[in-house]
Amino acid sequence: MRSLWDQAFRPMFLGAAVFAAMAVLLWGLVLNAAVEFKPYGDVMFWHQHEMIFGFVAAAIVGFLLTAVQNWTGLRAPHGAQLLLLTLLWVLGRLVMAIGAALPVWLVAVIDLSFLVFAAGLLALIVVRAGNMRNLFFVPVLLILALLNGVMHLGVWNQVSSLVAYSSNAAIFLITVLMVVISGRVLPMFTANGLQRPRVASVPWLERCALVSTWTIAAIHLLNVPARLPALAMSLLFSFATVVTAWRLLRLRGWQAGRLPLLWSLHLAAAFIPVGYALFALRYAGFGIPHSSALHALTAGAMGCMILAMMARVALGHSGRSLHPHPIMTLAFALITGTALLRIFYPWVFPQWGLLLLNVAAAGWIIAFSLYAFVYWRILTHPRIGQNDN
Repeated sequence: MRSLWDQAFRPMFLGAAVFAAMAVLLWGLVLNAAVEFKPYGDVMFWHQHEMIFGFVAAAIVGFLLTAVQNWTGLRAPHGAQLLLLTLLWVLGRLVMAIGAALPVWLVAVIDLSFLVFAAGLLALIVVRAGNMRNLFFVPVLLILALLNGVMHLGVWNQVSSLVAYSSNAAIFLITVLMVVISGRVLPMFTANGLQRPRVASVPWLERCALVSTWTIAAIHLLNVPARLPALAMSLLFSFATVVTAWRLLRLRGWQAGRLPLLWSLHLAAAFIPVGYALFALRYAGFGIPHSSALHALTAGAMGCMILAMMARVALGHSGRSLHPHPIMTLAFALITGTALLRIFYPWVFPQWGLLLLNVAAAGWIIAFSLYAFVYWRILTHPRIGQNDN
């Protein structure tokens, strides 16, 4: 188990997968009135918060604090630092689940410490290496911590609009991270997987994708969508849909049918333009539920991309070949089907709402449980051929 603290992807990915399965299982039991659960805030707040700042945040931090070693050539956080970071994350999940009787300020301080400490660890190594290209990830983590704080402020003052604002803004900011990271790794992964030359990027298309996604995130960070014309918002989301989809289609990911680690990433990235398209239609007056559009980015892009990236990164950084256990193909298919079901059932089959929600929850739980089962040994045992350090 000492290997668990060699690099950040190990405890963070394992924790994210186990927590993703357990949290959705508990959420499903609550929705079916099978258990009584009184977390910090309330059940709806807990679900919103923990999916973003519990599950997704762990995966992001695990990825960034692993990738920074490749970016800088310096040893990434490990050992006692990584153990402390993991303990802060675990403690945050505990107080969110059982902290209803605790002071709001205490729960907030414990919960916020994870992202703040992670940002500090990332900043130290990036600045020491002079790796300014990746320094922007540090303020992004700090902004996420600030938005997390606003969610807690909403609980403290019982202002639901603050909770909605901060959760929406965090989702669009995390979507920017997905656009940036997928833009960096997918062309290389696709070229290597399909054994062909890398598709050259188109600078103006890359700029359009980044500017449009950053603009959407900034608008929500500034909390001004309601003060902008619906037509302007629809056009902005439409533009982001076109450029992010075009950018992805140029890689011809449909040719990766026999490579689950590759097609799963392409499908995950495809949920970003799907989500933007649904928001464009919603602002154009087509009656798309806000929850459906938002879940295209959360259950769809985030859920699928996190599972696919955790599967690939864990193999690559543990010295193993990029051929996952065959059962992971089922996990990738389940998480994709779960996302599609969660997006479309509210307006296609609203009369079967709870049944289909249970099916979607079951697919999510099985997918992340399969990851935890298959990757437990990989994440807790030494790198093949050499130590992580």
